[in-house]
Amino acid sequence: MTKSLGIKMIKIMAVFSVIIFSILMLKTISQYISGDKNIGFLAFKQEVIHNPYWMAFFYVHIFSITLCLLAGLTQFSNQFLKENKSLHRIIGKMYVYNILIINVPACFVLGIFSNGGLIGITGFLIQDFLWAYFTVIAVLSIKKGDIIRHKNYMILSYAITTTAITFRIIKNLVYDDNLYDYELFYGINVWLALIINLLIAYWVLKVNESSLKRDIRKADIKADE
Repeated sequence: MTKSLGIKMIKIMAVFSVIIFSILMLKTISQYISGDKNIGFLAFKQEVIHNPYWMAFFYVHIFSITLCLLAGLTQFSNQFLKENKSLHRIIGKMYVYNILIINVPACFVLGIFSNGGLIGITGFLIQDFLWAYFTVIAVLSIKKGDIIRHKNYMILSYAITTTAITFRIIKNLVYDDNLYDYELFYGINVWLALIINLLIAYWVLKVNESSLKRDIRKADIKADE
């Protein structure tokens, strides 16, 4: 298997994974439509479920985050970008507005009351700050016409968006009530999801940089012929 084919396979698997987990998240989120405050994640947040502000941000977040996940997927296909430039801009704006206007404020409030003690709270607030920072830099870059920088920061932004998926993968694969303290595991898992996703994003950026340099060399060789 060539390096380029291997990278394509990894990208396909990543897209497939995001779609599957987005569907699973929709299934999980659907349980909250009933308004029952004693189900799912809310069962562990009984100390704050009577706070109307917390509940409002909770519902806003869970019913909008899947749109972020699915909207972000469409932004990294070169074929899609070439054939659907107008649609790319529309979906991109939906993604940005969803994050900056809806989810960053919501996650800030939710992060303050996060599980995992100080470790979890700190991890969530840093995630929230990076989410806003990467997304804003991506927007400012495209306004200046810097497409490469825009794409790089969108990759970093999406890495934060998908920490929700990585968090749940780790929790489902590793957590055991009999082996771990829930609060400590939760807090550490917040950081693990963040670090893993940023490392993957860094790898993607390095691969893209190598590909760009290779294309430039090929262009230079053709120009010299």
